[in-house]
Amino acid sequence: MQNPSVFGHIRDLTPLAAAAHAKGALLVVVVTEALSLGALMPPGAMGADIVVAEGQSIGNGLNFGGPYVGLLATREKYMRQMPGRLCGETVDADGKRGWVLTLSTREQHIRREKATSNICTNAGLCALAFTVHMSLLGETGLTQLAQLNHAKASQLVEKLKAVPGVRVLNDSFFNEVTLVLPKDAAAVVEALAAKRILAGVPASRLWPDHVELANHLLVAVTETVTDDDMDALVAGLKEVLP
Repeated sequence: MQNPSVFGHIRDLTPLAAAAHAKGALLVVVVTEALSLGALMPPGAMGADIVVAEGQSIGNGLNFGGPYVGLLATREKYMRQMPGRLCGETVDADGKRGWVLTLSTREQHIRREKATSNICTNAGLCALAFTVHMSLLGETGLTQLAQLNHAKASQLVEKLKAVPGVRVLNDSFFNEVTLVLPKDAAAVVEALAAKRILAGVPASRLWPDHVELANHLLVAVTETVTDDDMDALVAGLKEVLP
């Protein structure tokens, strides 16, 4: 397990966990970008009882809105209440390490009337891709990948600060930032797309009823973004902004 002492945190959840436990409640933490946990203290180390996350960015490429792969972790005493199939480590007849379905009695093919989940083949493929990717990365690789994502995002932010009229809204970030532009963000995205530059996602696409967000642009930076990509975005913004 990762040593929590080598990681930082944006928000210390320890007091919240203590307050919840004092009232007999559980602390459930939601992580929208699992890759960030390579650079942050794990919620479990701060007292979380249940952690859910989205792991799409690890091994699963987006294709017109999907696929996604949800992650669920809990403490051992709540393990039997988890939905889905639970795989456990064992050894075969030759003493070699293997993996088997330890708990699947909640599945519809065993006790249909009491099943709490229905895991389909497509979901299994997404989980397999995630598992293969994580196995290849390992703990050290995950940490380095998270650091690389944040470093590249910080590099782009510094470049964007030099663009007249562009303001970075975030005080803290991992690998995504929100920009405030001097004109409609959707129009800027279209103009840059014509120059073969994928600028980001206008906030108006996600929240169309909020006109006050019309000039907000969401930009993500991953390990695949190069210096040339950053320079192209900066140059493109300078051309299309007033």
